[in-house]
Amino acid sequence: MIDLLLSSVPAWALAHAAPLLVMVPLILAPFLVMVPSGRIAWLVSIAATAASLVFALILLGIVQTSSSGVISYALGNWLPPLGIEFRVDALNAMILVLVSAIGVLASVMSYPTVLAEIPKEKTALFYSAFLACFAGLCGVAITGDAFNLFVFLEVSSISTYVLVALGASRDRRALHAAFNYLIMGTIGATFFIIGVGFLYAATGTLNMADIASKLPALSGSRTVQAGFAFIVVGLGLKAAMWPLHQWLPNAYSYSPSFVTMFLSATATKVALYALIRFLFTVFSPRFAFEHAAFNAMLMPLGIAAMIACSFQAVFQTDVRRVLAYSSVAQVGYMILGISVGTVAGLSAGLFHLLNHAMIKGALFMAVAGVVLTYKGTNIRDFAGLGRSAPWTMTAFAIAGLSLIGVPLTAGFQSKLQLGYALFENGWWWAVILVVFSSFLAVIYVGRILEAVFFQPPVNPRKTRKEAPIVLLVPLWILALANLYFGITTEIPLGLARDAALAAFGPGMFR
Repeated sequence: MIDLLLSSVPAWALAHAAPLLVMVPLILAPFLVMVPSGRIAWLVSIAATAASLVFALILLGIVQTSSSGVISYALGNWLPPLGIEFRVDALNAMILVLVSAIGVLASVMSYPTVLAEIPKEKTALFYSAFLACFAGLCGVAITGDAFNLFVFLEVSSISTYVLVALGASRDRRALHAAFNYLIMGTIGATFFIIGVGFLYAATGTLNMADIASKLPALSGSRTVQAGFAFIVVGLGLKAAMWPLHQWLPNAYSYSPSFVTMFLSATATKVALYALIRFLFTVFSPRFAFEHAAFNAMLMPLGIAAMIACSFQAVFQTDVRRVLAYSSVAQVGYMILGISVGTVAGLSAGLFHLLNHAMIKGALFMAVAGVVLTYKGTNIRDFAGLGRSAPWTMTAFAIAGLSLIGVPLTAGFQSKLQLGYALFENGWWWAVILVVFSSFLAVIYVGRILEAVFFQPPVNPRKTRKEAPIVLLVPLWILALANLYFGITTEIPLGLARDAALAAFGPGMFR
């Protein structure tokens, strides 16, 4: 079936899908600044992200049908390790499809919220920064060069700082959030590039495949171990790994609604992908210092995030801050899966990464609809909205139940797979903590749902008013995906398992 579909794709698209996926949005981004109409900029952003999604699906199809399971594209015909290489396997093909699919849905829903929250004269600039951010995230996922990964990471980060700061027209606290994000993001990027410098000093190369081939003979090197430590801290900060997450709550709370939705579903996921790429394919869990880091650092931090940030979410009164702290807790689940250091553990972590992107995308999209129509984000502002905005809040409820891990939702399936992996590794006590963290999710999600469906509205004059249709359609696509993949897990779990095997096996860098 996949072969039949690929046979209908033009030869140029098959040959150049890897660079086109990044270059289409990256080239269009600066031109959007000159576009006079925000509507035109919106349509261009939809077209650019849709093109990237098509190229991502082509790459996924090629990877799944290729005998090697790897695509290598040498930019400028400079062969690696001397030249920059775009390299795709099952792991980053999955991430590319995720980011581009969320990018399309986010672009479609964006126009009414951007029109309401961004000054008209800055709308084109806003979409330009969005496409640059989108291209940067795709570049991080597709590159096979460590320094090039840093460049794309900064392209996405700098664009994100602009996107967050543009929320100042609605809430001046966005400027402080953007500055805090800039400082923390710069520290993370600095740590990462220092770590890459250590690896270059030890191996003499920046190509990740070449680094991976040389590290086994250098695993006892203090330089390599220092590089590993700097890279883990740098990418951990970008991924909002506890306790390096302090930038995230304010960034999610005060950004424009569209930005919060897009970042929550993609940015931390791509940073986590980069961390996984270095942990499992550049370095290796077989290295003694990395195995020790899994048990002494990643596992405790993952558990701490699950418990501490779930408790923090319980005591928040702003819905966006509830969901922001919940995001850090969910990153803890993923880190816990990674720390198991097995194919099953990594597969569970990646499976939850996919599902959490759908969950938080739907939740923050629904919140964007409430902000647009009712101008409130406090839990008491949500009182009675189940009657006045039933379509918006029913989708929110579905995603909220998935976040808790209620059976027949995607969130339940990924927590179930994580439990299997933990039991298989003998970590039964960690399963108990996962269940306890899910119980805390019942409390903080339940508080919101109780206000939505069981409390009278604060303002009795509230009339029935739904979010615009361009927001409701992508919202319900994500909500129904949470239900569909809660019943049948073949596609996302298959992608996650293939991705984990690619990270461990002879695929991309080994």
